Amino acid sequence: MNIHKFVMPEVIFGNGAIHQVGESCLRLGATNVLIVSDPGVIEAGWLDVVIKSCKQIGLKYTTFYDVTMNPKDSEVEKGCEVYIQNECDSIIGIGGGSAIDVAKAIAILATNGGRIHDYEGIDKIKNPLPPQVMIPTTAGSGSEVSQFSVILDTAGQKKMTIVSKSLVPDIAIVDPETLSTKSAHLTASTGLDVLTHGIEAYVSLAATPLTDVQAKNAISLVAQYLRPSVASKINKEAKTNMAMASLQAGLAFSNAILGAVHAMSHAIGGKYPILHGDVNSILLPHVMEYNLLANPKKFADIALFLGIDIRGMSDMEAGKKAIEYVKNLTLDIGAPQRLSDIGLEKEEIRKMSLIALHDACMITNPRDVTVEDIEEIFRKAW
Repeated sequence: MNIHKFVMPEVIFGNGAIHQVGESCLRLGATNVLIVSDPGVIEAGWLDVVIKSCKQIGLKYTTFYDVTMNPKDSEVEKGCEVYIQNECDSIIGIGGGSAIDVAKAIAILATNGGRIHDYEGIDKIKNPLPPQVMIPTTAGSGSEVSQFSVILDTAGQKKMTIVSKSLVPDIAIVDPETLSTKSAHLTASTGLDVLTHGIEAYVSLAATPLTDVQAKNAISLVAQYLRPSVASKINKEAKTNMAMASLQAGLAFSNAILGAVHAMSHAIGGKYPILHGDVNSILLPHVMEYNLLANPKKFADIALFLGIDIRGMSDMEAGKKAIEYVKNLTLDIGAPQRLSDIGLEKEEIRKMSLIALHDACMITNPRDVTVEDIEEIFRKAW
């Protein structure tokens, strides 16, 4: 008998949902929250909305926003010091994947101590974490519903993947209105991350019927709404559906894990300050091409989810059409096409390949991978 597990937080979804953050914290027993954010969120005005909600409910709060793209171990340590010095008892994370991942990592250190490096890998967290409420402002990393936190080891120049059910937030507040303040480039980059989450979760070795339905819906929504979302900041239908796609893709990959795209992307992000979604957009078609042999039926399914008419095609033919679609989508929305275009030095490929081989995401890739295979994929994408 197959037994499937599926973990997720309480989800509050819809326009204006962000205004429920104070009440949500109160329901979790919070009295003094640390709000983790970043300068972009502050500039967009969303931090002020969160602070107002906390004030209205009578919550004490402290802010920490020293968070950068591809967040670093030192940022987590600084944030934990702020949490402890101000005697906080709960955490709000608002922003993209960086701010939310840092918020989760601060929660780890606040109750478990040590260094964040001690928790790299799977199920290393021993003590319960403080209450966590997460609010994504991109569509998106899916970190607001996932059991992942990815933090840069600055000394080792590699991203650490921390995996634990303890990292699943208590409440995720998904408000599509927050997407209206993002640039076209960031919308494209984060949207392709959503597509990568959906596709990698669907073909993952750990996929289940519970994750498949989430991945399927996410892929279909991205195919329909990413282009118009990139084209217009005020297209509410597109923003709402991309927010839903991000949420569902996050639920899928949190439970099914990911694959080679993310393992390789994490390796690059450990050294190069590049948007995670930009790297994924380049690698995704090449990894799909490599993985197609492992599960042609599932790749044919992906073609259907993307809206491709696959009547009369074999599964392999349909899978190749899905890869072609993804390549065209990246072109349509102006995503980068080559690793050389975003600064990856060819001499680094061997080192990046060795790091990627040992990333936790590689465990569930559907096709066996050697370091030579990874190098070949990198070279094709370079």
